[in-house]
Amino acid sequence: MASAGHPPPLLAPPGGRAAPVAVRPGPPLGVGGFPFEATTVDVPPGSVLALHTDGLLQHYGADDPARAVTDLLTRLRPADGDLTAIARALMSGSGSGPPRDDAALLLARTAPLGEDSVADWTFPADPRAVASAREAATGKLAAWGLEGNSFVTELIVSELATNAVRYAGGPVGLRLVRDEALFCEVTDPSNTQPRMRRARVGDEGGRGLFLVAQLSRRWGSRYGPTGKTIWVEQELSA
Repeated sequence: MASAGHPPPLLAPPGGRAAPVAVRPGPPLGVGGFPFEATTVDVPPGSVLALHTDGLLQHYGADDPARAVTDLLTRLRPADGDLTAIARALMSGSGSGPPRDDAALLLARTAPLGEDSVADWTFPADPRAVASAREAATGKLAAWGLEGNSFVTELIVSELATNAVRYAGGPVGLRLVRDEALFCEVTDPSNTQPRMRRARVGDEGGRGLFLVAQLSRRWGSRYGPTGKTIWVEQELSA
């Protein structure tokens, strides 16, 4: 996470007290010309992360509104409760009057994956490795009983792995995650941001990410300590 002019998010571990995450201050979005410094934290399963704007704090009339929000989040026991009800309770504020500013609040609860819900492989920067990546992915989907996702996943893996081998070099990582959706991730050592474009009729390339976007529910990328990861989300086959 990176601060963008908003208060730090709150982290409520299971059975513990909620507290702000120590993020480094960053410039508001749209200012430009200043870097954003990301903060990474490890959280146990069952933790709840509350990201909010400063408008939420203005709903509380206490001398220390951040402390009031943190205390309330702790009392609501977010590790066990319904997040919708918790969000409504936090947004209600002190009840001393109408809110003075608009507010945004996002709650997210971490959950562990099953032991057989993740599969990953590493391949060299060799064009022949693309076929091996496809075979590995379809084999794992068959083991999971998700043969209905095989055709689309083959295309996604082929496009992303080919781009990684051609433009980024190796090693190339492939990971499949089975949860409420099917996630396919391809990691390479390049920091270049992927860009989707519409290829012209005569172009021999440039359609890869466009196809990925059309075949998936959503997609995106994230940066790691070295390189980047492109992730793609699909609905699970019946």
